[in-house]
Amino acid sequence: MAVNILLVEDEPAIRQMVAMALRKAGYEVALTGDALEAQSHIAGHLPDLILLDWMLPGMSGVDYARQLKKNELTREIPIIMLTARGEESDKIRGFDSGADDYVTKPFSPRELVARINAVLRRAAPHVTAEMIEAGGLRLDAAGHRVSAGDEVLVMGPTEYRLLHFFMTHPERVYSRSQLLDRVWGGDVYVEERTVDVHILRLRKVLAAHGHDSLIQTVRGAGYRFSLQA
Repeated sequence: MAVNILLVEDEPAIRQMVAMALRKAGYEVALTGDALEAQSHIAGHLPDLILLDWMLPGMSGVDYARQLKKNELTREIPIIMLTARGEESDKIRGFDSGADDYVTKPFSPRELVARINAVLRRAAPHVTAEMIEAGGLRLDAAGHRVSAGDEVLVMGPTEYRLLHFFMTHPERVYSRSQLLDRVWGGDVYVEERTVDVHILRLRKVLAAHGHDSLIQTVRGAGYRFSLQA
């Protein structure tokens, strides 16, 4: 699965230059020009990483980073701040806002890609992992395939996305609404009971191989993927 990056940059020339470099590196890139536009995009498509310009019209990148880190849905998304402000005090402000890295303009596309890869390996290793193993299951993200031992599990695309999300976020409870946001996307309007239907289908596939207990129901809260009985 390709890594999704949201670029929030108001300068069209820089926006296009960065987007071209990232797509050449194999990333999927969404482009926005300010915090309001970025928030609208995030409501429907959660990115794996955000490149955030400091000097944005309306709300500054620093203020928007703080807002993202206060939101339960977005606080875990890594943020790299892009700015021409290279003073130590500015860098401290950037990191204090919740940024995971700070890249000073002008920068080379190669440097930016290297910094992105470093942040993803450190802050979100599951995003770059092509092979994820847990509880006797092996998920091959590159091949879009799930197996248990030597047997390939056949499941629908939604069940695959659910399982991928669960395996990369183990031992945490997610409500139905959170799963709808993270797996279906905030711009898809379906009832919360739809989650139950797909959980049931996923469990049925896993049950054939003795792994259905990995998906646990937490009464009154939601679901979690757990290796603990």
